[in-house]
Amino acid sequence: MYEYDLFVIGAGSGGVRAARMSASYGARVACAEDRYMGGTCVNVGCVPKKLFVYASHYSEEYEQSKGFGWDNVLPQFNWPILRNNKDKEIKRLNSVYLDLLDAAGVTYFRGRARIVDEHHIVVGDSIVSTEKILIATGSWPDIPAFPGREYVISSNEAFSLDNLPKRALVVGGGYIAIEFAGIFSGLGVETYLSYRGSLLLKNFDQDIRTFTCDELKKKYIDILFNTLISRVEKLSDGTLEVIFSDGRSQNTDLVLFATGRKPNVQDLGLESLGVKCRDNGAIIVDEQFRSSVPNIFALGDVTDRVQLTPVAIAEAMAFARTQFNSELTVLDYDGIPTAVFCQPNIGTVGLTEDEAKLKFNRIQVFKSEFKGLKHSLSGSEERTMMKLIVDVATDQVVGIHMVGPEAGEIIQGLAVAYKAGATKSEYDATIGIHPTSAEEFVTMREPVQKLEEN
Repeated sequence: MYEYDLFVIGAGSGGVRAARMSASYGARVACAEDRYMGGTCVNVGCVPKKLFVYASHYSEEYEQSKGFGWDNVLPQFNWPILRNNKDKEIKRLNSVYLDLLDAAGVTYFRGRARIVDEHHIVVGDSIVSTEKILIATGSWPDIPAFPGREYVISSNEAFSLDNLPKRALVVGGGYIAIEFAGIFSGLGVETYLSYRGSLLLKNFDQDIRTFTCDELKKKYIDILFNTLISRVEKLSDGTLEVIFSDGRSQNTDLVLFATGRKPNVQDLGLESLGVKCRDNGAIIVDEQFRSSVPNIFALGDVTDRVQLTPVAIAEAMAFARTQFNSELTVLDYDGIPTAVFCQPNIGTVGLTEDEAKLKFNRIQVFKSEFKGLKHSLSGSEERTMMKLIVDVATDQVVGIHMVGPEAGEIIQGLAVAYKAGATKSEYDATIGIHPTSAEEFVTMREPVQKLEEN
């Protein structure tokens, strides 16, 4: 009756996985992408950002090597080499994603897909029919309107700058803003971070937020709290003057806005079909990713639930199993670990202390702050913080938080323990690996506080 059983709009991490897995279950699948194969994560997100984070660490490593006996040779950074090598790697990954679709037997359309009606999609000059439609178009940077908006960039453009600026102002207080502030500073850029609130990383554990701010300042990042940008003016010499609402101003060579992302739903044809969306455009779906139109589904960032690549991939797996393998799969969103690749890294899984206070009658909090062994010789004042939150009634560890080198790598392993329901007694019974920072998680014995029944 239809040419395809499934048509996927968007070839990012979630869309490609859904297409491949559905095809592996015998479905006839097509996929369309109008921008770049692999989506945000591969092209202007996780992958290039992590490569830039690696690059930004080297200046610190060079400086710290003196304490270990290495000659103090001043390194010279070459931005075009990093940018061009990054481009080569992204191009390779684009081909990998396309090869994965080909190997799975998925028909690929290059171009913007628009939904004509419930079972027909137009891509360029082609009109195709499909039984089911899956929207996986991700999200897009959202920059508010203000005078001089044309002079600022988003994270998308930051990956392909012609030249590295001498000064940069990053606006925002979340993952992307903090990570790019660290990247710029590590690459030798005079860096300012402007945030409208009084503390970065809203929704993270309070101790993590405070500790991270202190560490960022050690990395030569000038944090401007409680600042709202009123306008941006371009001076005759090309300098950008940023004027804040309180009258203060800051001159810089580049302004990067990282104040949020919005679902990428423009020009898909959703309005004419009556697909229900939230005020920000996010497609409303049920636990099977079904929209208000029964044969139209959506997953990943376009639904604005948890904007993380591994979540989109997990949603895609659940979708394919349910729709094409007769295996009803409902995704468990509890205990999703996450990391912020600032410097030092943040890793976290489970509840914050404030969330735990609301959920449980009594909790214990275990916390440790220390200077890592490496920095006994490096000369760095960087410190690490680790924190465990325990439900007293069950002894279960309900929150795990860390700020420090390789926090993402460490928390990924502990996320397994979290999902398994490990207790504090089981942590205590685990022998640590010495000398590592991670061993601190199994050697914290005395709680910093014990909350009585609420």
